[in-house]
Amino acid sequence: MPGAMHLVQKARRPALRLGLPDGWPTDVSRLMDIGVAFAALLVVAPLMVVIAVAIFLTDPGPVFIAHRRLGRGGRDFARLKFRTRVLYGAPDRPDYFQLGSASRWIRDDEQCGRPVMPLIPFGELLARTSFDDLPQLFNVLRGHMSLVGPQPIVGADIAFYGHYLSHYTSLRPGITGLWQTSGRRSRSRRRRVALDVLYSRRRSLGLDVKILAQAVARSAPDKDR
Repeated sequence: MPGAMHLVQKARRPALRLGLPDGWPTDVSRLMDIGVAFAALLVVAPLMVVIAVAIFLTDPGPVFIAHRRLGRGGRDFARLKFRTRVLYGAPDRPDYFQLGSASRWIRDDEQCGRPVMPLIPFGELLARTSFDDLPQLFNVLRGHMSLVGPQPIVGADIAFYGHYLSHYTSLRPGITGLWQTSGRRSRSRRRRVALDVLYSRRRSLGLDVKILAQAVARSAPDKDR
């Protein structure tokens, strides 16, 4: 397996672009994002309604949560997800943190070093099937995210990218990506940065299609929660 620094030495492959009128998205990958996301929403809309109603009826709190993430150009955005865990209104508790601009709070293992809060009745099913990620299709349509790209990061992750941060911020974060389909649980942060740099240098329509196919074929237990 090549080392992390070897990966970032790979040659850049320019993204394929189309000669379309001004105002149109000329990046083929962006056109694919819009087309696939719109088609997918038409197909999964009934399922999303069922999930939203089920969350609303089975557990108090919002149906959606909005995590703040760093996006293209260094601008932050709200990454949407279906809520899978119990939320508690306890802003005075030091071991809780706020989810985006929401008024409710949830304990988080990465930020607080403690176990996450309990799952809602069918939260494990949503997480295992990745159905909790379906609202991110709206992020794709709004241009905040792509179908394929780097895993969205928080501000605290910037230090791990160092002078490679521009490779991340030159792209839209993805619902899935090279790191997610490369056995990410077994990979270090350094390896993750290297894979993001590699993707930014090798990005092409063919690579995106390959990653999407791998993401669909992957077994759900490897999904990082």
